[in-house]
Amino acid sequence: MIKALIVDDEQKACSILKTLLERSAPEITSIEVVHNAMDAYFKIKEWKPDLVFLDIQMPFMNGFDLLNKLEEVNFDVVFTTAFNQYAIQAIRFSALDYLLKPIDVEELTNAVQRFLQRKNSVAPTNLQYQNLVSNLAARKNDDFTLAIHGNQGMQFLKINEIIRLEGDRNYTMFYLSGERKHLASKTLKEYEELLNDKGFVRIHKSHLVNSIFVESLSQDGIVLMKDKSQVEVSRRRLPDVRKIFNQL
Repeated sequence: MIKALIVDDEQKACSILKTLLERSAPEITSIEVVHNAMDAYFKIKEWKPDLVFLDIQMPFMNGFDLLNKLEEVNFDVVFTTAFNQYAIQAIRFSALDYLLKPIDVEELTNAVQRFLQRKNSVAPTNLQYQNLVSNLAARKNDDFTLAIHGNQGMQFLKINEIIRLEGDRNYTMFYLSGERKHLASKTLKEYEELLNDKGFVRIHKSHLVNSIFVESLSQDGIVLMKDKSQVEVSRRRLPDVRKIFNQL
């Protein structure tokens, strides 16, 4: 039995989401709806849902305030929001899930399937939600902390400690300051999308480097990093990489 709670101050949005879930997510056997964060607070404590579809923008107390108020988050969350780039970045950096309004049925189905996969493997932790609140409080998104699922459990990384990333099919190795490294269970492309406006440069199909750690670029396309590692630039990318590094 899977219980889902919809938290949204817009009654029409709640009705639509509830109908979509009833039609497309047979795994969810019970659905409840509340229209403000304070009611959600008491409903969560009493009803103990497995999954909460949580609207971000609500009057008086928003979705993030609700999570911050709870002593423990022992359920999964899919945030629902109209486009808000800063909030979405904070959510993604915390390895959490979201849906954009108006909600698309295929994206909703995919979100439910991701929840079911997490339920049977690695569920979000209180630390992830705390990281989300911390990211939202950051003065700029360059100060975000990145949450990664890896071979050593959940890790939280500051941008300025990530030297470079190396992709290998569905996994990515993070090379960090202090001669540390962590293997993450996501593709390099996914991390490139998160980090491409944070000074990270894709220099090869398998390599993403943090420009603040670049020491030099040789004529034959070898990047020397400040940790003394050397990374090859693909021939196709070399002219663009050279321009980017010259600008930096």
